[in-house]
Amino acid sequence: MTVAVDLSAIRDFLRCDTPDAWVDWALLHPETLLVDHANCEKKAASTALNLMYRYTGHPKLLRQLSRLAREELRHFEQVLAIMNRRGVDYPQIAAARYAGELRQLVRREEPGRLADTLLVGAIIEARSCERFGRLVPVLDAELAEFYASLLKSEARHFSDYLKLARELAPAGEVEQRLEVLLAAEQVLIESADVEFRFHSGVPAA
Repeated sequence: MTVAVDLSAIRDFLRCDTPDAWVDWALLHPETLLVDHANCEKKAASTALNLMYRYTGHPKLLRQLSRLAREELRHFEQVLAIMNRRGVDYPQIAAARYAGELRQLVRREEPGRLADTLLVGAIIEARSCERFGRLVPVLDAELAEFYASLLKSEARHFSDYLKLARELAPAGEVEQRLEVLLAAEQVLIESADVEFRFHSGVPAA
């Protein structure tokens, strides 16, 4: 299946493509891919809701993240349905280091905290979208169709987070922080991990 959504803006935004070694690793762990994907959708909804509680004085943020949270929960339900059809259990598994290490770079004081949190959200959504694009051509028909269906909304989530950051923080500051965060993200994507996850790096030798 070909990817109908143009991902060029996302690939231009990120500092690296997902390595082929990760794609090969994903094909070896189809059940973990689904379980961790479900966890990612649930966490994405939770992140959006937490931002809505914390930053009630930003009406546009509230509107966009409310829609985003609903979409992420819908995706979570869709992943659960696929897991149920395939007889895949939903065990507790440890999260990848990816999001946690990116969030460690978020500044603690406002307004930098909000700007960095939105930029990390944009980066995570961009990487998720890019990885869906990498997986679509190599997965079985059902999963390929499902992941292809997610590309448009995930690309919009990336755009929403990035636009919010650029509207709520000075332009020069946003670009400066993006350099720091995207460089760290590249290291996480290209370095080795011992356990496969949706956002893991490459398999350790």
